[in-house]
Amino acid sequence: MQFISHQDQHLTLSDTAKPQLKTNEVLIKVAAIGVNRADCMQRQGKYPAPQGDSPILGLECAGTVIELGTEVDQSWLNKAVFTLCAGGAYSEYVAVDAAQLMALPSDLTMAQGAAISEVYLTAFGALFQVGKLQAGQTALIHAGASGVGGAAIQMAKRIGATVVITAGSDEKCEHAKALGADHVINYKTEDFVVYMQNHGLTANVIVDPVSGRYLSKNAAIAAMDCQIIMLAFLDGRFAEVDFALLLQKRISFHGSTLRNRSQAFKRQLRDEFVAKFYDEIANQQFDFNIYKTLPWQDAGEAHAILERNENAGKVVLLVQ
Repeated sequence: MQFISHQDQHLTLSDTAKPQLKTNEVLIKVAAIGVNRADCMQRQGKYPAPQGDSPILGLECAGTVIELGTEVDQSWLNKAVFTLCAGGAYSEYVAVDAAQLMALPSDLTMAQGAAISEVYLTAFGALFQVGKLQAGQTALIHAGASGVGGAAIQMAKRIGATVVITAGSDEKCEHAKALGADHVINYKTEDFVVYMQNHGLTANVIVDPVSGRYLSKNAAIAAMDCQIIMLAFLDGRFAEVDFALLLQKRISFHGSTLRNRSQAFKRQLRDEFVAKFYDEIANQQFDFNIYKTLPWQDAGEAHAILERNENAGKVVLLVQ
């Protein structure tokens, strides 16, 4: 089979054998691949695959199940699906744990399916599993025009929360507003702390891929018992913080990653997400927030779009 290999930060098409299935896995013929910043970091040598996962790039895809492991329910055969992958999605075929599959609704395209798993499950875990977001509370979502940000906006609004986002341009702010955000802040022209204080807003849950200098700023506008969930550290690995403020407000600070979680964790996350939001996906009540689709031969350009911070939403590769 063909797959996209990476060497010296360059992406090229190469040949390899099809994956050998474990008893709990299915083989998917890949039709579309969701592109994520983690893929860019892995290509750069900064985010190697966890031990036991495929070294091939790609954490999510949509496609058709063409082969089953011996323990897998026969009903999955020939089904269109979308799913997380333990690596390996940048290929014609990928082996996936059957318990993590989600059936692709008939009205959704493969591209839409490929844009869901990683960002929606990441946002769901941050907002609801860790953040315990409730109706009537306020969520502050940094990088609100990103794939994770767009998913978080829509799920938070669906359960009746107020949503505040930050983004790096007026265009991205308008994009987030179209997805349902109540308050949008261009961080390049306005300080989100000042904005929230002027509008009488405090955050119960903060989803933050920026970190660095944002830690103290988040604490300044946090509500009592605020949950801050750090997904990345785009502003840097280190920061100073006023611990008195953290203690005074009883702020909880969480580091959260999805890729290196256990298979059991990912299965449970999938099950909880499906129980809460699958009907909205099937009925297309969410915008799947696709910025651009490209043929998979243009994977290098897809990575460049993310690295330029150009995209508002997901970039998806189509396998032909």
